[in-house]
Amino acid sequence: MTEIVLPNDINGLGNLMGGRLLYLMDKCAAISAQRHANMVCVTASVDSVEFKSPIYQNEVVVIESWVNRAFRTSMEVELRVVAENPLDQTSRLCNRAYYTFVGLNDEGIPTPVPAIHPETDDERHNYESAAKRREVRLLLSGRLSLNDAKHIKEDILATMTASE
Repeated sequence: MTEIVLPNDINGLGNLMGGRLLYLMDKCAAISAQRHANMVCVTASVDSVEFKSPIYQNEVVVIESWVNRAFRTSMEVELRVVAENPLDQTSRLCNRAYYTFVGLNDEGIPTPVPAIHPETDDERHNYESAAKRREVRLLLSGRLSLNDAKHIKEDILATMTASE
């Protein structure tokens, strides 16, 4: 998804407003989720938004998103935001984020979404990392106990074993 930064999109410093970028990112992530699930999907959570670099007026914002993993009714969507300067033909990574979307049926009830089948090494890495991030989200929200956090416990045990 691409968008040009116009005067009504900027703050007093001449940068794209953070809220405006989050709006564009949410739209892009929703498109990826809905394409994957083939149903209406709604935002359940937004986490790990990293603002690395400001985006300036007249730059072009390029937002890419993809589904890393589908759980039962939810999906993790990863986003990558790049700013392009059309005058000097440069680009830079500005933001990353993870959004969680839930698929809904015609009655607005959460419904199962299709599984992801990773094929490349990068896809397998993203798939496994998504499970760990999900456990962290559930732990922080109080919906999962540390005893039930399988992926996180595996990482902790592996770290402890490696340091011995």
